[in-house]
Amino acid sequence: MAYPASFWMLTVGSFVMTGLDFAAILVIFGRVDTVGGFSLTEVAFLYASTGLAIAVGDFVVGRVERLGQMIRTGRLDTMMTKPVPLLVQVLADEFAMRRLARIAQAGLVFAWASAAIDWTPARAAMTVVMVVFGSVIFCGMFISLATIQFWTTDSAEVAAAFTYGGNALTQYPLSVYPSEVVKVITFVVPIAFVNWYPALFVLDRPDPLGLPSWLQFASPVAAAAVVAVTALAWRTGVRRYRSTGS
Repeated sequence: MAYPASFWMLTVGSFVMTGLDFAAILVIFGRVDTVGGFSLTEVAFLYASTGLAIAVGDFVVGRVERLGQMIRTGRLDTMMTKPVPLLVQVLADEFAMRRLARIAQAGLVFAWASAAIDWTPARAAMTVVMVVFGSVIFCGMFISLATIQFWTTDSAEVAAAFTYGGNALTQYPLSVYPSEVVKVITFVVPIAFVNWYPALFVLDRPDPLGLPSWLQFASPVAAAAVVAVTALAWRTGVRRYRSTGS
């Protein structure tokens, strides 16, 4: 905040850039009535729910993407000498408030799409579960994939392919993708639990691919599995780390 002009330009820029994805959806619906059997408001709900999840994840733990840079410059070595958990220091380093813009953009679309839903207490509760555990899944993916840099020093693009790539994938109904892709992002990399399965419950839609209905309630289980893998990956990476030698 010492540089307010820079802060607001970056914030507004981030808001506009993330909004371009939704603009692309609007362009598509200018030509068609449905995508994968889902209407504009339903796709907007999917877009906004995954957008909120990755925005919260990026806001809270996004700094971990620069782990390789911290290793190369020796900054990680400095952090390890301090009596504060290493992961906390990595996440807090140069924390960027401007990332709130992404949450705001997704939140506006979410509010607009939610107006078309016939809300019940169960659907409202499922929506809270979806956003909370979807954010946990993305947080875990950010951290666990960043730990690859303990071995490679620089491979942030690998993590981005799964995090931001997963976000782009789940902005649309998974019914537009081959069933093999859906099974991979359900049972291997559980990105589908960020929004797709709980959203089917909220939107009162059957699974177009015929997968079991109990998957709609499994987001907490998927999040717990991601957290367990993340904890193991982080501890393994830290124990393996032997300093830059600087």
